[in-house]
Amino acid sequence: MSILVNKHTRVITQGITGRAGRIHTAACRAYGNGRQCFVAGVNPNKPGASVDGIPVFATVREARAETGATVSVIYVPPASAAAAIDEAVDAGLELVVCITEGIPVRDMIRTRRRMEGSGTVLLGPNCPGLITPEEIKIGIMPGDIHQRGRIGVVSRSGALGYEAVNQLHPFGIGQSTVVGIGGDPIGGLRYLDVLRMFNDDPLTDAVIMVGEIGGDAEETCARWIKEHMRKPVVGFIAGATAPPDRRMGHAGAIVSDGQGTAEEKLAVMEACGIHVTRNPAEMGRLLASLVAPDYLPFD
Repeated sequence: MSILVNKHTRVITQGITGRAGRIHTAACRAYGNGRQCFVAGVNPNKPGASVDGIPVFATVREARAETGATVSVIYVPPASAAAAIDEAVDAGLELVVCITEGIPVRDMIRTRRRMEGSGTVLLGPNCPGLITPEEIKIGIMPGDIHQRGRIGVVSRSGALGYEAVNQLHPFGIGQSTVVGIGGDPIGGLRYLDVLRMFNDDPLTDAVIMVGEIGGDAEETCARWIKEHMRKPVVGFIAGATAPPDRRMGHAGAIVSDGQGTAEEKLAVMEACGIHVTRNPAEMGRLLASLVAPDYLPFD
């Protein structure tokens, strides 16, 4: 089992005719069940065209009506990306994965307000996407480091999410789903949302949560974990050695007035029962020490 996406998911690429959309859609189609999963592209200026055999439609609504897709992934430029999210929401898609970085904050504030009351879940923007190993990947993460298993991974940082996955290899431990939520200040899914899904997933045994300095999302999630989580969680915060006022790789990773530091976050996480490491090289080893060694393939 997985959360959010699986081999039955059908995906639309918004921006498929651009360089990034074409390259990453091709890589996603080459992974797992990708050839069956990626069924349409959208470019309002090129309806009727095709990209590597994928038909291009003028609108998301048309693409959904013709293919039955329920998910879109967005690679359009920053100035148009919020409008692309709006279009996917208006078309009634279940999940929108926005890879684009650099979207103006004011655009995302407006888009988040427009989404209120809709049934659409947003992942991103400025995120690497998500992957259900050996079934489907949507986004830009490297597929070859992932393997099927029972560990959930959620990370603000794409690179550190990949690192956590890579560290599980020596222990023969695979992943149920890996989710990169992105680090922009205005976005979609939060740690708390993803941890709830993993908690409810009967085939996820434990979770690695990789955070960053800035904000209070990790602390909020940690307090929920203390009260509700039934599975072990390993936690790490990027930026433990960075100066307190240093901006990390994401717009949301900013420490303000001494709040949101790595040590502050780690202290709250520890107090809430999360198994914390301060060494990014130890995430996999710590997780392996907490879980049973039985990682047989799913039925």
